[in-house]
Amino acid sequence: MNCKQLLMGQMLVVILALISLSACNDEVAPPPSLRTVYALKVGEGQSGPVQGAKGASFSGAVQAREQAPLSFRVPGSLLRRTVDVGDSVRAGQVLAVLDAGDQSAQANAITAQLAAAQAQLQRARADQARYAKLAKDQLISRSTMDAQNAGVAAAQGEVNALQANLKLATNQARYTQLTAPRSGVIAERLAEAGQVVGAGQPIFSLAADGAREVVFAVPETDIAQIRSGMPVKIELWATPGTLLNGTIREVSPIADAQTRTFTARATVTDTGNATQLGQSAKVIVPGLVPRGEVTALSVPLAAVVQSGNTGPAVFVIDPATLVLQRTPVQLGAFGAEMVPVTSGLPAGSWIVAAGAHLLRDGQKVTPVDRDNRPVLSAAAKATP
Repeated sequence: MNCKQLLMGQMLVVILALISLSACNDEVAPPPSLRTVYALKVGEGQSGPVQGAKGASFSGAVQAREQAPLSFRVPGSLLRRTVDVGDSVRAGQVLAVLDAGDQSAQANAITAQLAAAQAQLQRARADQARYAKLAKDQLISRSTMDAQNAGVAAAQGEVNALQANLKLATNQARYTQLTAPRSGVIAERLAEAGQVVGAGQPIFSLAADGAREVVFAVPETDIAQIRSGMPVKIELWATPGTLLNGTIREVSPIADAQTRTFTARATVTDTGNATQLGQSAKVIVPGLVPRGEVTALSVPLAAVVQSGNTGPAVFVIDPATLVLQRTPVQLGAFGAEMVPVTSGLPAGSWIVAAGAHLLRDGQKVTPVDRDNRPVLSAAAKATP
C-alpha cells in the first residue's frame, strides 16, 4: 500500500467517527430544565390601604402636660426627703429638707450686726438733735452740723443694708425646704439623703395634676401631614377598643438628631378619663395614611426589578403556561421589607417573590411556595 492510499484511509476513519459522535449527541441531549422560583399571590380581594378607613396610627406614652424638675435655690447637704416616686403631693407640701446650719448661722450673724448698727444710728440721731440746738444758737459752725447729718445718714444706710442682708439670709434659710409648687405626682427622684447638692440641681420631677397628653414620634415621611389643632383618637393599650378624643397640641419643628423623628403631643380632651402616667397609647389620625404604610396590594422588595430607563417591574407568572411576563408597575414609598404597588399589577396575580433579577421575560419556570411545595395546582385553579 502506497502513501496516498494510506492517507485516504485515515481520513475516511475520521469522517466516520465524527458522524457517529454527532448521532450520539442527538440521541442523549436532555431537555432544558425549568428554574424553580418562589411564587406569591398578591392582594387578592383588596387594592386599597389597610388602615385607610381608621387612619394612620403612631405609638406613644401618656405624660402630664406640665412636668418640671424641682430643685433647691441654695446648695447644701440633703438632710431628708419626705416623698418617693409615685406619691401624690399637694401644693406647698414639704418634699425635702437641706441642712440649714450654715444659713441659720449666717442669719444670726447678720442679726447681731443689725442690732449694733441700729444702736449706732440711735446714738447718731441723739447727737444730731443736740447739735441742732447748738447750731440754732449759733454755737457751732455750719460744717460741724453738716458732718453730724452725714453721720446719721451713713448710720441709716448701714442699717438698711443689714436689713436687706438679713432678709436674704432668712430667705436662704427658708429655701432649705423644697416645697411642691402645685399638686401632682412625683414622677422621678434624682437625689438621696446625705447627698450634697448644688443650687438648681434637680431633686424630683413633678407631674402636675390636670391635662394629660400623649407624646409620640412622627417619621420624616409623614411630618408634612401632621399639624397642631388636628383632631385625633387615642387608644390606650390597657383598654383596647376604647377610643378617647384628643387634639394635637404641638409638633416639634426640629427632628431628633438620632432617631430623625419629630416629637408631637396630643392632648386628651375627654374629661374623667382614667389615663395613668407612663401608659402606652396609640394616636390615630383619622383619614391619614402614612406614605410608608404597606398596602394590601404590596410585593416584597426582592420581587422588583429595574434596569436602565425601563422603570420598575415584576415578573408575573402565567397560571396556564408558567411563562414569565415582565410587567411594569408603579410603586409607593419603600418599606423595610415590602413596597406598595399603586398601579400596573392586578389583584390576585402570581408573581416571582425572590430572585427576580436572575430571570428573563418569556422564561418558563416551576413555581413553589415558601415551604418548597409546588403551587401549579393552586395557580391553575385561579385561572378563569
